[in-house]
Amino acid sequence: MNKIKFGTDGWRAIIAKDFTVANVARVAEASANWVLKQNKNAKIVLGHDCRFGGELFTETVAKVMCSKGVKVLLAKGFVSTPMISMGAIQLGCDLGIIITASHNPPEYNGFKLKGGYGGPLLPGLVTEIEDMIPDNSGIDIDTINLSDFEINGKLEFTDLETMYCQHVEKSLDLNALRNSELRFAYDAMYGAGQNVMRRLLPDITFLHCDYNPSFMGQAPEPIHKNLLEFSELIRLSGNIDCGLVTDGDADRVGLYDSEGNFVDSHHILLLLIHYLHKYKGMTGKVCTAFSTTPKVAVLCKHYGLELETVKIGFKYIAEIMIKEDVMVGGEESGGIAIKGHIPERDGIWIGLVLWEFMAKSGKSLQELIEEVYKIVGPFAFERSDLHISEEVKQKVLTKCKSGNYHSFGKYKVTRMEDLDGYKYFFENGDWLMIRASGTEPVLRTYAESSTKEAAFEILEAGKKTLLN
Repeated sequence: MNKIKFGTDGWRAIIAKDFTVANVARVAEASANWVLKQNKNAKIVLGHDCRFGGELFTETVAKVMCSKGVKVLLAKGFVSTPMISMGAIQLGCDLGIIITASHNPPEYNGFKLKGGYGGPLLPGLVTEIEDMIPDNSGIDIDTINLSDFEINGKLEFTDLETMYCQHVEKSLDLNALRNSELRFAYDAMYGAGQNVMRRLLPDITFLHCDYNPSFMGQAPEPIHKNLLEFSELIRLSGNIDCGLVTDGDADRVGLYDSEGNFVDSHHILLLLIHYLHKYKGMTGKVCTAFSTTPKVAVLCKHYGLELETVKIGFKYIAEIMIKEDVMVGGEESGGIAIKGHIPERDGIWIGLVLWEFMAKSGKSLQELIEEVYKIVGPFAFERSDLHISEEVKQKVLTKCKSGNYHSFGKYKVTRMEDLDGYKYFFENGDWLMIRASGTEPVLRTYAESSTKEAAFEILEAGKKTLLN
């Protein structure tokens, strides 16, 4: 049997190749053995998103868990990752498990682990489970009938969707949205946020809110190139004030303004800090990943808020949120969490908070962004993935490590940071970041400047220098 490795956010693999019932049973058995070591009367919450085979793989996990003596609270229907995390807290569970591959292409599925505190299971604990995965599961799945466990109380069904909706209604001012003149739109990307949004705001405009496990052949990742239909819908409608997008398991967020322009995570983070601190009087640390805009530091300094920068991967942010008073935590890829909810990314929650900001302030998204720009200055961020050979990738990384890059075309390096990748700063606050994928022959390049065109120029100069 192959060695199963967890990545930055769970184990993911291609369905029927490595993501099989047999392999899921192996991971489930390790998870059961681990959680029983923590608590001999362990209880977990379990669910799946909209991906192909979700129900089958979830039943496999339930059979293994129940047969090992773990109590399982099984979600009805498909659910989002944040619902499982919230369920772990509210239902007093020792572990949360969701079968999802998040924003990966449709041929993938995955296995995510959540702690009883309602966020990603900490890296050291994930490694413990990983080390316990057997070469073969010792449990004969085919002979197990889940209805037997229902009778003896080891298996219960739970309605996480209703629980989540009640939590939203109690925590956010949805009536401000419902009673405002604002018009909103939501693109679920065929993902797990679709039912919840229909329940919470049935009168808004919906796109790709159908059950389609193939996601129409496209990775459900909320980046502009995957959302051209949504952008066009907003632009042509002429009367939609803001569009919200979430990914396959609804933990990542994307936004569009009334003109169909994509609003990236950097701007979303700044808007959240601005709203929560200035308008709502909230305090606490801000925690962001290394690839996030330095404009966050400018805004935090303006408001007297402490900022901590961590390695890329939401688990590093979650670890701080669990232990400290964190107001906002987020990363460049659209994963953001805020105080008063759970230490977990939640695309729907973040979108609704920003819609509440618009409704209560009476301002458009563009006007709110202008408020932030008055403090930090205007900026644009762009990213480009360079698909290259592993040999070239390693050559570039060696040069980065050795400090060989002093300029990229006309852009002279003034300083460099290397917490997680290599971030080269130029004059006027412009920067270029280089970070290698850990799993593919890909170099990720990120750039920021005062305009979109200038950011693309930096990316092009970086590409020419790196591949020369």
